[in-house]
Amino acid sequence: MFSDFLSRLTRPGPDPLPEVDARLALTALLVRIARSDNDYADSEMARIDRVCAERYGLSPFEAASLRARAEDLEAEAPDTVRFTRAIKEAVAYDDRLAVVQAMWSVALADGHRTGEEDSLLRLVVSLLGVSDVDSALARQKAAKS
Repeated sequence: MFSDFLSRLTRPGPDPLPEVDARLALTALLVRIARSDNDYADSEMARIDRVCAERYGLSPFEAASLRARAEDLEAEAPDTVRFTRAIKEAVAYDDRLAVVQAMWSVALADGHRTGEEDSLLRLVVSLLGVSDVDSALARQKAAKS
């Protein structure tokens, strides 16, 4: 279903993604973070929906629909390294930074951080080209919200 999208995203030197594709790819990263501890909690799904609604100006129904499509994409996406590197090349830094904050908010949504989530977040932040300082600031903002 997403094979054409993934092939465009992961080819060498991908073009910048259109807004709708960037939304889908970045939401798939949120899903990957939420699923990383093998406990994809309702609170994490609700947080992803809220992030998408606020970030992209979507209705609750549209946000849930985007999350559902992102869940399918995440399941088909290549390993995290290839998928995240492809997003880095195709999405502007400011958008990637906002997604790091959203990833932290998803990781914190169920009330506890796991080693799996921390490890994956460290990897993804690095592969997205976001600095440790910016990631720490994003985590602090996410914890306050």
